[in-house]
Amino acid sequence: MSSANILIVDDEKDIRELVGEILADEGYRVETVDSGQHARLAVDESDFDLVLLDIWMPDVDGISLLKEWGQGGKLPFQVVMISGHGTVDTAVEATRLGAFDFVEKPLSTAKLLKTVEQALADRANRRDTTTLKDRLPEVVEPVGVSAAMRDLREQLDRLSSSEPAVLIRGESGSGKSTLARYLHAHSPRRQKRLVEVSGATLKANAERELFGFEDGDEVVSGKLEQAHGGTLFIDEVNELDTDLQRSLAAAIDTRSYRRVRGTENLPLDVRLICCTRADLEAEIRLGRFREDLYYQISVVPLVVPPLRERPEDVPELLSFYTDFFASRDKMPWRRFSVGAQNRLRNHHWGGNVHELRNLVQRLMLLGNGEEVGVDEIDQALAASGVAGSVSVPVRIYEMPLREAREQFEREYLEFQLRQVSGSVGRLAKNVGMERTHLYRKLRALGIDVRKTGQKG
Repeated sequence: MSSANILIVDDEKDIRELVGEILADEGYRVETVDSGQHARLAVDESDFDLVLLDIWMPDVDGISLLKEWGQGGKLPFQVVMISGHGTVDTAVEATRLGAFDFVEKPLSTAKLLKTVEQALADRANRRDTTTLKDRLPEVVEPVGVSAAMRDLREQLDRLSSSEPAVLIRGESGSGKSTLARYLHAHSPRRQKRLVEVSGATLKANAERELFGFEDGDEVVSGKLEQAHGGTLFIDEVNELDTDLQRSLAAAIDTRSYRRVRGTENLPLDVRLICCTRADLEAEIRLGRFREDLYYQISVVPLVVPPLRERPEDVPELLSFYTDFFASRDKMPWRRFSVGAQNRLRNHHWGGNVHELRNLVQRLMLLGNGEEVGVDEIDQALAASGVAGSVSVPVRIYEMPLREAREQFEREYLEFQLRQVSGSVGRLAKNVGMERTHLYRKLRALGIDVRKTGQKG
């Protein structure tokens, strides 16, 4: 998905540059234009998977362009509208004309990235004709020979034939989303939709996004309505704000809800699967999570153990991802020596299964020879910054305070970037910064995300 071509159409230079940098850092190919006329030319000359289209521009408004591009009855690419204050009604009209969604100014980085991801996923799902073995399997049985994983698979098998609400706990990267998709795919609701939403992105217009809304003749369905008859998967459920928690708890309790500004009660017919890496009992004690909602969503709790607690699963995971990348991406197949496997069995795996998967992909892509040895493993771990450490140079004490602070922030963020292999999303979580602020900080410090993330 990261190879997708995206066109940004906005007459505001700051927005074009900021959104362009954010998407480029996520691996997308990006082109920007400043007017409707230039957008027409760009679309004529290049193939795009997604167009981020501003509604109000001096020459041609976004709605007119949307109508032009959809004259054949179907848009040739996904369109996400960018709307300013007071243009929500117009943005809703755009969705009726074929736009996938809209994001409001001022832009939320998390909302933008999630919407882009969903739009591209929707496009891929509609046009994808490849076989399951040639693409990343969205439904994978949890891999592992450990007693913990055997128990987890047994629990999943028992839950597959029933429909209780499930709460999946585990550290970041442990595979919680994989379990949620597996549960849905083996449930009685598998013929209906699995709708995914992240509590971290449900900030602005959260009630509308979850419950939908009505405005006169305009009716927009929310996530609950889209998942009717199927499964609603809420990732990072601990991030829901308290008002949304209250509304969701009431909907679960009455098995019904209303759209925002709506007057009709709609039936709630979804299976709820939630994930979190937080201690919800502690969140309840701190007043940040509702106790009634906790018991409603955790009828059956599942715990995914961190990879460092089940090192016997490492060899099987290495084999699984080696075969997977060789099949999907046509990479040269490589095997891990016994010494390399033992080295990785003893690795801390702070990023859990996601870290292992990324390591295998990097070794298959950049390595030489059929066998991966211990030396290559050590070099790869060192290059990712996992084995590194931060030290404050003596010269920093000789600088003025402002320069010293900037120097430390630069070295600190560069080190953290190497640890997460250039992933700004993971970096934001690790350092506790909102993505928009983080991007501005990186730019202010002159840090090139892509280059820094590749350094050893």
